[in-house]
Amino acid sequence: MTKALELARRAQEQDEVPVGCVIVQESKIIAQAYNQVERLKDSTAHAEMIAITQAESYLGSKWLKGCRVYVTIEPCFMCACAFVLCRISKLFFGAPEPKTGAFGSVSDINRFNLNHRIEVSKGLLEDECRGLLQDFFKKKRQPCIG
Repeated sequence: MTKALELARRAQEQDEVPVGCVIVQESKIIAQAYNQVERLKDSTAHAEMIAITQAESYLGSKWLKGCRVYVTIEPCFMCACAFVLCRISKLFFGAPEPKTGAFGSVSDINRFNLNHRIEVSKGLLEDECRGLLQDFFKKKRQPCIG
């Protein structure tokens, strides 16, 4: 999760919502990404989606069975569905996302009758993950002086 936080900070430096994601197979990082929605002008360029594409390319497979995901914030429905489709085994996330979270905050994708369920652990480095997001949005809401 510390690597995901590092990636989230990189996103923040580029004025992106600070979310970082790492995908691990066994003990090796096979993908790492951060949000690039603004840079790419692509609403689907979430850290998780970019990391999935990298991991699938690395493995040469659409299946990420046995892989673990570490992401700084609870994934949205788009990312949650992508995790189901690629068969991610386990998800670790830092802070809950009360407006869009799809693993317990708004709803829980694992409660749907889908063909795959993901083991979830939440609250990993939660304070650091939440603080990064809160600081980012506080700065965004400050009036411009100048």
